[in-house]
Amino acid sequence: MTLVSIDFETANRYRFSPCAIGIVTANEQGVVDEFYSLINPLTDFESHNIFVHGITERDVVDAPTFEELWPTIEPYLKNNIIIAHNASFDMSVLRASLDRFELTYPELEYLCSVQISKQAWPGLPNYKLNSLADFIGFQFEHHHALEDSRVVVHLLLKAMRDHNVSDLRELIALLQISCGRVFERNYITPKLKRTKQKKMRT
Repeated sequence: MTLVSIDFETANRYRFSPCAIGIVTANEQGVVDEFYSLINPLTDFESHNIFVHGITERDVVDAPTFEELWPTIEPYLKNNIIIAHNASFDMSVLRASLDRFELTYPELEYLCSVQISKQAWPGLPNYKLNSLADFIGFQFEHHHALEDSRVVVHLLLKAMRDHNVSDLRELIALLQISCGRVFERNYITPKLKRTKQKKMRT
């Protein structure tokens, strides 16, 4: 089993403005590889985003652009299952950045750790990443791309232990979740598999 967690931070409200990326690869025993880089987004930073992650224009002056980083990033993603917290955000950053530089989409499947956590541990007060980290007893620096990616990996490993499975696909089958997909200029979101029930008339 291999799972890959990814997290982006952005310079502003636009999804084509990643300024940092963190990637963590793991197997059932734990983390096996990590990658982190600042990214020069080639655009302005907004104060709200700086407040969230603390990265400024000065920090990324000498950082590579997304296009320059892509040959390093792509092998982590291609033909793997990618997990992100609020995956709709990170996958949209990925797609918008690929579109901006007219790069080919990788073929990949992806999952959302919010959705998985809700199914794995129903009834928690909320499913924010920092709250879930507290729930599993994992300390981290929130809104640092690599640290956020680490938490996601540990959430998945904890969910597998709690549900007595050793494989990610076995876990999502148990939790009734289907993978989303990214493919050339398109995508499909992860979904819950609802059991069809006949409506009973009273």
